[in-house]
Amino acid sequence: MTRLSELKAEFLQDPDNRAAYEALGPGFDLTRQLIAARTAAGLSQAEVAERMGTSQSEISRIEGARRNVGIAELERYAQAVGARLDIRFDLDGTPSSGT
Repeated sequence: MTRLSELKAEFLQDPDNRAAYEALGPGFDLTRQLIAARTAAGLSQAEVAERMGTSQSEISRIEGARRNVGIAELERYAQAVGARLDIRFDLDGTPSSGT
């Protein structure tokens, strides 16, 4: 059986595929950070939704990057999980490493 890591490596050998994948990196980073913040707060999606006055399915869409999220909504999410939103620009021009 082929492993996911092998399929990914094969997929990324194509320069067009690699460029498209890397363009999605910031969204993947945000998704990981949202879920990590919620998990660190010991909250379920339903609990975050209640704190934000929205539905669990909306939190799922936010965390799954299935729609664009504005800064005000990210701020509300951060407050709901007891975090502080910190948005920065990386002025050296290199892609984010996710750290």
